[in-house]
Amino acid sequence: MCGIAGIYHLETPKPVDPQRVAAMCDAMIHRGPDGQGVWTAPGVALGHRRLSIIDLAGSPQPMPSPDGRAMLVFNGEIYNYRELRRELRESGAEFRTDGDSEVILAAWQRWGPDCVSRLHGMFAFAIYDLEARTLFLARDRLGVKPLFLAPLSDGSLAFGSELKALLAHPLLRRDIDPLAIEDYLAWGYVPDTRSILKGVTKLPAGHSLLLRHGAPMPPPAQWWNVSFAERRKGKVDDLEAELLHLMREAVSSRMVADVPLGAFLSGGVDSSSVVALMAEKSTQPVKTCSIGFDVAALDETGYATQIARQFATDHRARQVSPDDFEAIDQLAAMFDEPFADASALPTLRVCQLARESVTVALSGDGADEAFAGYRRHVFQHGEDRVRSLLPQAIRGPVFGALGAIYPKADWAPRPLRARSTLLSLAGDSAEGYARSIGFTPPELRDGLYSGDFRKLRGDYRAEHGLLELMRGAPARSGLDRAQYADLKHWLPGDILTKVDRTSMAVSLEAREPLLDHRLIEFAASLPESMRVRGGQGKWLMKRTMRRFLPDQILYRPKQGFVTPIAQWFRGPLAQSAREIASGAALARTGWLDGARLTGVVEEHIAGRADHSRLLWQLLMLDKSLTRLGIA
Repeated sequence: MCGIAGIYHLETPKPVDPQRVAAMCDAMIHRGPDGQGVWTAPGVALGHRRLSIIDLAGSPQPMPSPDGRAMLVFNGEIYNYRELRRELRESGAEFRTDGDSEVILAAWQRWGPDCVSRLHGMFAFAIYDLEARTLFLARDRLGVKPLFLAPLSDGSLAFGSELKALLAHPLLRRDIDPLAIEDYLAWGYVPDTRSILKGVTKLPAGHSLLLRHGAPMPPPAQWWNVSFAERRKGKVDDLEAELLHLMREAVSSRMVADVPLGAFLSGGVDSSSVVALMAEKSTQPVKTCSIGFDVAALDETGYATQIARQFATDHRARQVSPDDFEAIDQLAAMFDEPFADASALPTLRVCQLARESVTVALSGDGADEAFAGYRRHVFQHGEDRVRSLLPQAIRGPVFGALGAIYPKADWAPRPLRARSTLLSLAGDSAEGYARSIGFTPPELRDGLYSGDFRKLRGDYRAEHGLLELMRGAPARSGLDRAQYADLKHWLPGDILTKVDRTSMAVSLEAREPLLDHRLIEFAASLPESMRVRGGQGKWLMKRTMRRFLPDQILYRPKQGFVTPIAQWFRGPLAQSAREIASGAALARTGWLDGARLTGVVEEHIAGRADHSRLLWQLLMLDKSLTRLGIA
């Protein structure tokens, strides 16, 4: 696991100052404290920060191919590199190291851009071909590893694993993209379709980019997609056996490391499943860690302890106070862009705990998106049945009118939030799902914006991109389209961004076995009844894991990392909330209606409404603007 950066001149191959790329890499020293390197040639420079995981001494980067024709910088892990090494050696490739980096170079020289389809793993890498004078950039299938891009005024393209690498370049403009503000307020993160800064983009997951000197920059090429269009047939027992095989393969392939390895263990279905399969494979006790809270309603450590005892893991737990808001500034520094998922705080704490004893930790991320594990998937499945019974001409006006007058109850569990359900049913399947995963609904955003910001935003609405994504998905049903949107939009934008930044901030490599692309493709082909049944998501996965895990773990209500932000904004963060409305960086932009925002803040502090998610979202936006130097 590492950080990469580089500069490539698209027009004439001008010299590149190596110190400039070194500064970009130094901005990400947390991603690679074990080594660094910069390489330059006419019109190009590549930089690397290394966190040593495999072949600790033998794979320094930037890495040349044995014939000197190609140069690589690489962030990630290739889990099938040993199999690829054997195949490539049989075709004449020579290897000088025992790591996976050199395998990527050999795969590029053998298959060219098609090499990415042969790689199983998480990665973002750049290869410069000295003879062809091309730069090839690629990102893994699901977007586990990030890659930011920015065309600069001198005709070059800068790239880096984090936005802070690009911010170290003096030619990067720091103009905020107002459409990114609309996106952020809608979703709680800036999706991969854009960046907080104008002109900065992200290479989309499952895409690559081939650049040539003297040629214009082409659009990224998609090299992988997941399809929900086919339905796998077979007996339940056979599907269960296939799923277990894929899960075992995914876990065992991610246990290869030359450094201490462990796992996050929350006591939920996904992390418990990973630990169970690790324990089956390992000859030593698996190192596990979990974070608990000193408030019983938020604490899951009892379940984690139960699993640790069952599988005799080397378990470490730490209790933290829910009043952990002191890390807010630290979070803003990690993410660069505004990021409103409050579970980033406990995620950071569990990464810090893991790093005390291991350098690699396996997580359970990805199963909910793949197997329909979120409650919103169950609701979507049920709401689509209602939609199939009533035509849009009836649903729209009837449910829309009822939803408009029904009292708001954001504090209530989703089944009791009748207003949200009514408004969801008023639209089609994609519109309903966009509302269910949204952070701040469109009517609330519109009420907060100033007249000047509405002009900047124009006709753009954040939901449009998600609706287009869902309606164009290779899928059969509303549930298919919802999961496709999760895998393409929510997963890289929220979940994987959160885990990447918090783990890399403490120089910890997090691996997600349940995001193995073969497992994702299998899950996407399952009939809906194998995903959602009897009001339960992840039906086949839970059935498969019953041989390992007790029903108490498999079928208990889902609970993620929770932070008591509602109480914070009525207590220690009340003044910070008031400053958002008057005096902070966000207030000075003029984007929001100050009087309306002041009313929202005071309503929350007085306990007349719960606006905690919105206030947290605005606080993190303000922190991000401050770090970016935007007043």
